[in-house]
Amino acid sequence: MRQETPEQPAPLRSGYTTGSCATATSLAAARLLLTGIVSEVAEIVLPKGQHVPMPLVFCRLTADGAEAGTVKDAGDDPDVTHGAIVFARVRLLAEPGVIFRAGPGVGTVTRAGLTLPVGEPAINPVPRKMMTEHLTELAAEHGYTGGFEVTIGVEGGEELALKTMNPRLGILGGLSILGTTGIVRPFSCSAYIASIHQGIDVARANGYMHLAACTGNASEDAMRAHYGLPDIALIEMGDFVGAVLKHMKRAPVERLSVCGGFGKLSKLAAGHLDLHSRNSSIDLERLATWAAECGADDALQAAILAANTSQQAVALAHAQHVPLGDIVCRHALAVARDIVPPQVAVEMFAIDRQGNLIGAAR
Repeated sequence: MRQETPEQPAPLRSGYTTGSCATATSLAAARLLLTGIVSEVAEIVLPKGQHVPMPLVFCRLTADGAEAGTVKDAGDDPDVTHGAIVFARVRLLAEPGVIFRAGPGVGTVTRAGLTLPVGEPAINPVPRKMMTEHLTELAAEHGYTGGFEVTIGVEGGEELALKTMNPRLGILGGLSILGTTGIVRPFSCSAYIASIHQGIDVARANGYMHLAACTGNASEDAMRAHYGLPDIALIEMGDFVGAVLKHMKRAPVERLSVCGGFGKLSKLAAGHLDLHSRNSSIDLERLATWAAECGADDALQAAILAANTSQQAVALAHAQHVPLGDIVCRHALAVARDIVPPQVAVEMFAIDRQGNLIGAAR
């Protein structure tokens, strides 16, 4: 589960996706079968044309084929797969083409709504395309007219997958092999945003049209208790409320409940769509102004301006019966309604640090 928002160090070094790792290892294993060459490095071409040499930790024959592995290097991105060994096992087939299998640590799709059919290994379309292109080119170079069976695995992947959204998305048994560019940009969070979109798509495909987008565990618990929603209808959006709201244009639902800590909701109310402290901050002056519009006297406004945290500010307001939680939710709702299509009924909920609902707007 994603926590509300850990602070992260500044990004530095890019890395490579599991899709790039799978491409390099499948190429090395296939080359060993076709040429007898044991590679220490496999050079691949990424979708945008960059040539990347990827070091291998093993490349060897097996009883019925060959296998190769590489250590996943995510650069300075806090990727759950960083340091894991991604490997490919390749067998030659009589008929041309490439068949993909899920090896140990790679999941299988069990729910509709993803880009892959139910029953397929969780190897996404771009990595499949990368592997197919590299293997097809290798076959042509060596006059090979048969095909390849490619099994991709990740050591420890089944345990690592429990730290991802895969179980909730219906990807069981391990990780997904991901990537669209082949490169991991530190803290770009593109994979996380993609998983948010997938979560919405899977829920819709399985008939759930009331979703709750939550910033973390406490807000999920609040929505689970308030509505009795199942896990599939709870979207772990973290700080990326904009990713949820904008995706409603492509994949609308009947009802969207957005729930988060009061401070994060106050950022949305101010128009911010990325709620992380790196990219947006809490505006106590704005909170004081909104409180004044609902009857806060000068002393309360000054106390809000001097508050150490947004939670202290809302507690001060509520102690004087100024409904600052509801006010912030109303402003956040207005921001959301400017983004989502009109057929989506949106509502906002704010919670305190104990997970209690302290504001709502519909």
